[in-house]
Amino acid sequence: KGVIPMLDSQFASPTTSSARKKRLSKYRLTTICSECNGARLNSFALSAKLGGFSWDQIACVDATVALERLSIMKKRIANEGNPKVLAIAERPLEEVEQRLRVLCDLGLGYLGLNRAAGTLSGGESRRIKLASRLGTTMSGVIYVLDEPSIGLHSRDNTKLLDALERLRDHGNTVIVVEHDEATIKRADWVVDFGPLAGELGGKVVFEGRYEDLLKSEYSITGQYLSGVRVMNTPSSRRPGSGQLLELKGAKSHNLKGVDLTIKLGTMTVLTGISGSGKSTLMNLVLQSALVDRVGKRKFQKESSSDLEDNAPEEESFVVSEQASYQSFTGHENVDKVITIDQSPIGRTPKSNAATYTGLFDEIRAAFSRTTAARIRGLQAGDFSFNKAGGRCESCKGQGHTTVSMQFLPDVLAPCTVCDAKRYSEIVLAVSYNQATIADVLNMTVREALEHFKGVSKIESKLIALQEVGLGYIRIGQPAPTLSGGEAQRVKLATELCRKSTGKTVYLIDEPTTGLSFYDVHLLMVALQELVNRGNTVVMIEHNMDVIRCADYIVDLGPEGGNEGGLIVAEGTPEEVAANFPDSRTAPFLREALMAHPPRAQAPRAPVPAAAAGAGSS
Repeated sequence: KGVIPMLDSQFASPTTSSARKKRLSKYRLTTICSECNGARLNSFALSAKLGGFSWDQIACVDATVALERLSIMKKRIANEGNPKVLAIAERPLEEVEQRLRVLCDLGLGYLGLNRAAGTLSGGESRRIKLASRLGTTMSGVIYVLDEPSIGLHSRDNTKLLDALERLRDHGNTVIVVEHDEATIKRADWVVDFGPLAGELGGKVVFEGRYEDLLKSEYSITGQYLSGVRVMNTPSSRRPGSGQLLELKGAKSHNLKGVDLTIKLGTMTVLTGISGSGKSTLMNLVLQSALVDRVGKRKFQKESSSDLEDNAPEEESFVVSEQASYQSFTGHENVDKVITIDQSPIGRTPKSNAATYTGLFDEIRAAFSRTTAARIRGLQAGDFSFNKAGGRCESCKGQGHTTVSMQFLPDVLAPCTVCDAKRYSEIVLAVSYNQATIADVLNMTVREALEHFKGVSKIESKLIALQEVGLGYIRIGQPAPTLSGGEAQRVKLATELCRKSTGKTVYLIDEPTTGLSFYDVHLLMVALQELVNRGNTVVMIEHNMDVIRCADYIVDLGPEGGNEGGLIVAEGTPEEVAANFPDSRTAPFLREALMAHPPRAQAPRAPVPAAAAGAGSS
């Protein structure tokens, strides 16, 4: 039968697991059909024309092109003067034109109308859903949007806010969960939660108009907006180590043979309009070039024998499409490349921040050294809830049992044998500073830091977690319950704990997604620390607070889609703001620098340590 036919049949089989199909998909390539050229219809259907245009000439082009052709089509139909055609086409064409106009108003004019849904970013998907609502004249509807500004350039965000206000003006109610400053400013009513995160939050600390929010003593959000709390712009930019990463002739998707230069030892931010080619340049071309030359290291706890589930999915960094570039130099000055994203740190409840960072290894070792553990012959492995011996065998260390509900989703019930503590009685009889291993897993990072004070190996990891604003999460909190921002900061804390070589390149795609002003401040302090150690951070970002704190900016554009794919500006934030009129980022960056001029002050945490851990509010 042959290997390839066998693999094809496995891929097509309905009994093949999704994991297996994902592995096989790495060796498959999607090509455009030579018969229909990607139009999906046969020649007979494509021969039908309206106003001189066939179906594929409207449905298989960018939204802006389709809108232009639709206008031409309407004029041609009107000039022909066929009353039957006019009666049939007039209403549908108006409806299509209105929806296309809404897409363009939301900054999605660069998207091909035949673009596969799976290739859309989260921000693009949200705006398309919003466009489907804005294209109607419904009223009396409540719209709930969860961070619609994610992935949007400041210019596109203005268009989005205009669209939301039109929804409101049509008699609808719009409820938005958002951290974006422009959105908060234009809101009719603001409700702020806090004051901190986790158990220290959950309260409404303010509700009212934006002007009153600026005066609130209890709102951290209001304090950042009013300038009481500020993330200072650096007074000088790092020159770098003098070594460069130079990627020349990058071509893929809409990139037009751009030359990218990264100064090693600096923080470089890729900016630009949505769809301008930032993700393609960093995540596809630059990453694949680095992986080819340097090799990759996935995010997993390589030294931990406690938990294998923390390893990310196998296909995480597979380049699905051939990245094209002419040359790549300077990679010999890099020893590893690491991507810090918001993907989960684990897929099952057995994964948590302690197992991911290696903290749990040290905690188990500390328990195994106690007198009570030695008397009972317990070793570090016995304090693992993943191995037989010390775990509760009734729930296999899960802390709960699964109750099948027939036609309803399964229900998780606390284990009645260990009372959801995961461990056997002999293990729970051992305590460290009057706390069992189950008690420690239930502690917050802040509480554990006090409990293990003086134990350097444990203390250093807990301090790293607290410094990135995770003082409120519990040591044993299951990974699936962590948000994307929390998972990303766990990864960042892990890197802060590692011994730095000063030759690592970190690739980070929009790290501020879902983060409050306070969280962004903590994130930037941590990222600046990585760069201070000699490492290089390359990130994609739209947040002006992050962009103004960068050492170097590479701005792509000038627009999205086919009108993008070029580097229109590069330099320090001050240089980009002052010298590049074609940059869509420059005007907004100029405003940010005027509002927050550079100050000579070292980066530091925004609040005292006692209050660290305040999260999204």
